[in-house]
Amino acid sequence: MLIGKKVPFVTFRTRIRDEAVGGPNPFRWEDKTSDDYFAGKRVVLFSLPGAFTPTCSTFQLPDFEKMYEQFKAEGIDEIYCISVNDAFVMNAWGKSQSLDHVKLIPDGSGEFTRKMGMLVSKDNLGFGMRSWRYAAVINDGLVEQWFEEEGYSDNCDSDPYGVSSPQNILEKLKEKKAA
Repeated sequence: MLIGKKVPFVTFRTRIRDEAVGGPNPFRWEDKTSDDYFAGKRVVLFSLPGAFTPTCSTFQLPDFEKMYEQFKAEGIDEIYCISVNDAFVMNAWGKSQSLDHVKLIPDGSGEFTRKMGMLVSKDNLGFGMRSWRYAAVINDGLVEQWFEEEGYSDNCDSDPYGVSSPQNILEKLKEKKAA
């Protein structure tokens, strides 16, 4: 269980829209660190096996987007989705999902995911190394609540989803607030 632990410090290679670049692809590289995302904020971070994959694109990401205001009402400053995909894939996925609220974090090399202890092989699906599906409430860089799908393993035949759903996390936030 990672509750009370600090998230790993890594540098993420992101692509930021910058009209000064000009041309048909007005983006530039920008490094962001774990501190940029987590310091001084209370956030929900959820991780999934891959951009454009069925459960992630049909349920998890869209539901977090739809429920954003409900999370804000429970004291969440930001909602982040991280995946072992590069910045180009994450940006294209975000655009295809018409995101306004959830921010995507590209963990292209899987460094953050590995240091969180959540990197698994998905060679059986032709994915290579990817993240196990999990979520966390992170307060100023410290894991406050942890939501890990059951069955963590390499080359898992199934893709469990429920524990890390926005509906479950929101319910747990409300329960903690009421306690």
